[in-house]
Amino acid sequence: MDITENKGARRAVVLLSGGLDSMVCAGLAKEAGFNVLALTIDYNQRHRVELDAAARIARHIGVERHIVLPLDLRGFGGSALTDDIDVPKSGVEEDDIPVTYVPARNTIFLSVALGWAEAAGARDIYVGVNALDYSGYPDCRPEFIAGFEKLAELATKAGVNGEPFKFRAPLQYMGKAEIAKEAARLGLDSGMSWSCYDPTPEGKPCGGCDSCRLRAKGFEEAGLVDGAVA
Repeated sequence: MDITENKGARRAVVLLSGGLDSMVCAGLAKEAGFNVLALTIDYNQRHRVELDAAARIARHIGVERHIVLPLDLRGFGGSALTDDIDVPKSGVEEDDIPVTYVPARNTIFLSVALGWAEAAGARDIYVGVNALDYSGYPDCRPEFIAGFEKLAELATKAGVNGEPFKFRAPLQYMGKAEIAKEAARLGLDSGMSWSCYDPTPEGKPCGGCDSCRLRAKGFEEAGLVDGAVA
């Protein structure tokens, strides 16, 4: 993928967590000709190694600017990622919302991304939500993205002035195998990204959390080697 900066391109804000999905989103935004404004939220999550991954990806992609915004959600708790709750390693029941769900996380994150987009003159916002391999999180569904796009139209100066925002979720209907293949097509090393919810003391993926298992299954089905565990 050609990651040369295009100074004449439109801007897009990309929520860059450091995970595989957000990495592919950033690559797709760059491929589409956008100058990428990468936004990483440091919400004092358990898996802080993801923040280092976001920085690596931002440098590789060649973003226009990368903001790491502190927003401590541990003050709220309510999730295994922001509270003293064990990360489950035995999977989740079908139709159950797992304890790794962070209350209203994508609503909060997209609100912040929307604020930066409006201030920066960007009208496109990329987010790596997924309706297939999404662990049951309600804020990863297509109807959530559509609803938030309508909210943005009502809640912003740009929106009421006829400059609507487009919330792009290019991975919405992809399985993890397809996403792994897309990363390879874009020339993005999967080893730059991080997905594990509960890293070992040595800083390695645990291999047992829901995110690790979904990722491993995806790379296996894609017939690819995951650089993060190779």
